[in-house]
Amino acid sequence: MRRATPLEFPFPSAPAPGSVTQVAPGVLWLRMPLPFQLDHINLWLLRDDEGWTIVDSGIGNEATRALWQQVFASALGGLPVRGLIVTHYHPDHAGNAAWLCQRFGAELWMTQGEYLTAHAVRAAGAGYTTDAVLEVFRRNGLDEAHFARMSTRGNQYRELVPDFPLSYRRILDGDEMIVNGRRWRVIVGYGHAPEHASLYCEELKLLIAGDMLLSTISTNVSVWSIDPEGDPLKLFLDSIRRYRELPPDILVLPSHGLPFRGAHERVAELESHHAAHFAELAQACERGGCSALDVIPVLFRRKLDAHQMFFAMGEAIAHLHCLYYAGRMSRATGADGVVRYASAGKPARALE
Repeated sequence: MRRATPLEFPFPSAPAPGSVTQVAPGVLWLRMPLPFQLDHINLWLLRDDEGWTIVDSGIGNEATRALWQQVFASALGGLPVRGLIVTHYHPDHAGNAAWLCQRFGAELWMTQGEYLTAHAVRAAGAGYTTDAVLEVFRRNGLDEAHFARMSTRGNQYRELVPDFPLSYRRILDGDEMIVNGRRWRVIVGYGHAPEHASLYCEELKLLIAGDMLLSTISTNVSVWSIDPEGDPLKLFLDSIRRYRELPPDILVLPSHGLPFRGAHERVAELESHHAAHFAELAQACERGGCSALDVIPVLFRRKLDAHQMFFAMGEAIAHLHCLYYAGRMSRATGADGVVRYASAGKPARALE
């Protein structure tokens, strides 16, 4: 989703690769490239009394590490990295965790759900396999052509997160972390990842939002194989409402896009965005017989490659689940094993 917005962007340009921009006292912004359509991630350096704390790490490849070396040489003032906070397990956030921790002897701080998930996905254990995901997608209408293209993915996570620390310091919702004498409160959110950690500093009126509150795109929220009947979109929408408890003029530091002010407005935009999708899906499914694959054109009005289609399927299922559990959809499983949905009050005809 990209459209005009009432948000304020006090830093209109991102720092060049390998350089930093100060966004608040003791808070530096750097940006690393990503080899995807979403082509960058924002990372953060927090000045500590005896060094630095890093928030998120970029993917674990040589290009990103070379840029980190430039940052080490130019921005740290000869001081060491004392800690690494990883907001969640996704590879653009966790890919260099082991490399950074080993290089500096730094501690890794994460929620338990994210730490254990990172290890499970790297090991392709606990149901975190491409085959398991594709079976869920097949039950939700994925055809053989898409299935064949997606089945060649392999364990891409392990490629982007080549190693991961074997110990960590656990953080919980409501914990306060002291960095350079300032208190950063942990706000755990759900839906995008198991236990995503955002960090709020009241003194600086600053929120490191990770992927939970992005300025111009909507966060991916998908159903995956380990929780095939889950309702992650409701969890996500419930989670972002908590940002209304923070002052309306805080500076939000997102993982993608530009820092912005207007957190309350952005929450309202995202709620409106998903409400519009719900209404469109209800209209599309009025006659029944809609699988997740069938409604992807309703949610995504552009051509999708195999990588994008993988996440689009997860999102489509998440939207339909949210409507179903809210009582706005019925569903039925056909003789072909495919789950299909209909707007409430209509039979979900199990078309084959």
